Amino acid sequence: MNANVERNSATTRPRPILMIPLRRCGSHALRLRLNFSDQFHSPYPLHIVDFMPLVPLYGDLADDRAYFRMVVDVVGLQAASMVKWSGAVFDPVDIFEAIRDEPRSVHRIVWELLLRAGEQHGARVVMDKSLDSVHYADELMTLFPEMLFLNVVRDPRAQVASMNKAIIHDFDTTLNARTLAAAHRAARSLIAQHPERVLTIRYEDFLANQEQTLRQICAFFEIDYLPQMLDISRSAEAQQISQLSALWASNCFSPIAANIDKFKQQLTLDEIETIETTAQEYMQLYGYETMTDANALIDEAALTAARERSEIRKQAAWRELEQTNFRDYALRKFRADYLATVKQRLELAAPMPIAKGAVYKLDELKNAVFEVSD
Repeated sequence: MNANVERNSATTRPRPILMIPLRRCGSHALRLRLNFSDQFHSPYPLHIVDFMPLVPLYGDLADDRAYFRMVVDVVGLQAASMVKWSGAVFDPVDIFEAIRDEPRSVHRIVWELLLRAGEQHGARVVMDKSLDSVHYADELMTLFPEMLFLNVVRDPRAQVASMNKAIIHDFDTTLNARTLAAAHRAARSLIAQHPERVLTIRYEDFLANQEQTLRQICAFFEIDYLPQMLDISRSAEAQQISQLSALWASNCFSPIAANIDKFKQQLTLDEIETIETTAQEYMQLYGYETMTDANALIDEAALTAARERSEIRKQAAWRELEQTNFRDYALRKFRADYLATVKQRLELAAPMPIAKGAVYKLDELKNAVFEVSD
């Protein structure tokens, strides 16, 4: 048996947790505070959703060559991340040998990295803040039946207003409202199937009472609440990432409750009605009152115009980012270029020959230990 498999079967691995359903909900504020606990570990997320369009290009993952290639590329994605994982160095050979006999999935690779990072930090639970992975919750529950989910909801109008300014999203209210509604649909489907696995909190309730919300989350995760979670100024990671990107500039400060209604200055009334029309079901569900009749007309012509408008604004945003925050630009561009390079390589690769009806297997490396020595 592989040495790593022996290790995994002999010890209880950290419990996996996924935060859902969509970014710009205050997720970093929660992750950074929970990371004060030694029982909890949540590194900067890989956002594997950006890798998902590449998955079909690998072909049959039962072929060891295809799966090993995917392992190599996911480890590379982690290395290309904007924020590095403290002390984490992964050997693709080691990862592949450890999980080669388990159900094969890009998510299994990602979670092997996360679980190992948690083990390295002595954590009881590991959380992935790749909220968009809510769309793959069914597969994740198959891989990890014990997985828990933290469903963080925010006023859709405030969330879309925040998304509109983020280079990770579209630059259009209509498109971002549709993305938000799709994420909530996926979350509601998950909650319907596994209600006991999901804790839902409202970001506004966290702003009103941080301690109560954090205690609620800690109890759900079965970790100890720590008073120091309330003092984000002591978080070294919060200080670090706040300097890397304008998207995270406020993460080293306590959130300002007065900003709850800031969207009223950031959005037009037509935009607010578009959001309320698209997300009306979830606004009612989570207790957000509408300001309009929520009856906006959103047809295909409007969507086409929105996509064209968003693309122009996105290109302008990249140019502006290069001028205003070159570190942020270079780090994001490096990751984007890495994904583009992987896609190009996979598209150009010739199909690997294999006998009809057979599956290619790499030789097993028995009891191997792979360590970085330099």
